[in-house]
Amino acid sequence: MNRITMAHGSGGRIMHELVEKEIVPLLGMKGDLTDSAILDVCGGSRLAFTTDSYVVSPLFFPGGNIGDLAVNGTVNDLAVMGAAPKCLTVSFIIEEGFPLDRLRTIAQSISMAARTAEVQVVSGDTKVVEKGKGDGIFINTAGIGVLEGNTALHPSRIEAGDAVIISSPIGRHGVAVMAERNGLTFEPPVLSDTAPLSSLVEAMLSATDRIHAMRDPTRGGLATTLKEMALASGLGMMIYEDSIPVDDGVRGACELLGLDPLYVANEGVLVAFVPRDVAESLIHSMRQHPLGRGAAVIGEVTEERPGRVILRTSIGGSRMIDMLSGEQLPRIC
Repeated sequence: MNRITMAHGSGGRIMHELVEKEIVPLLGMKGDLTDSAILDVCGGSRLAFTTDSYVVSPLFFPGGNIGDLAVNGTVNDLAVMGAAPKCLTVSFIIEEGFPLDRLRTIAQSISMAARTAEVQVVSGDTKVVEKGKGDGIFINTAGIGVLEGNTALHPSRIEAGDAVIISSPIGRHGVAVMAERNGLTFEPPVLSDTAPLSSLVEAMLSATDRIHAMRDPTRGGLATTLKEMALASGLGMMIYEDSIPVDDGVRGACELLGLDPLYVANEGVLVAFVPRDVAESLIHSMRQHPLGRGAAVIGEVTEERPGRVILRTSIGGSRMIDMLSGEQLPRIC
């Protein structure tokens, strides 16, 4: 394959191969490819730094738009590393002819989302491209967060016997975007779950200092994230289908359209890996938070089948969970 395809931006296997085999070696990057880089700065302080770009289509969808999505996505990449998000940069690439009132709405959404997440937009950039050379508007963000104390969340800390915890039902963002893109309506309507997870993570870290790792399952959904964590930790995972929360609207939409909710994107969900003996008390704490009311243990980490994720199905069978080559729904974030 000598040219870039949509699959290269999907979050699936082809994208991982592009990043790991082509981009990372050419850039001379070192270290793990986690959601944020952890930087040691003078005085012994540690910062988390991340960057992301948003090309979602359509720009507006049930429950949000590209503006609040950009803020929340960046905040969440910092939060799941255990950092307290502090500031963001926001850059716009705008296509000639884009309506000014829509730009105002997006900018207002960015402002409101930043206030909700208690982060400050401190810098940015604006570029305009000729009509037909863009797709309305793209947004790039960068974010900085502060790590307190000895907080260290990383896939290498995952241990056999850890419980796998999900914070809330999966698949809502992907279904909401897909419905808007294709002019579909569901009753009740499915709204995107886009939200900042930083306050939930803060509550979790206050409840226990024994969380080993966290990740937010965005592109590629829960299945891809679990596979990534299994590969990064060198351990296996057993996941129980009956334990994974999926709203009826999402389940019905996926059945209608032939989608697997395990691979549908989320924007306000996290997965945590914790010792089994603290899992129930942590879930109790998570359920006190609006974004953690659906928290549940969905599986466990095992020494068997290193790097593999096995799903125990609701009918008693089992199947291997792997990354898709591409994405069920491209341009989801």
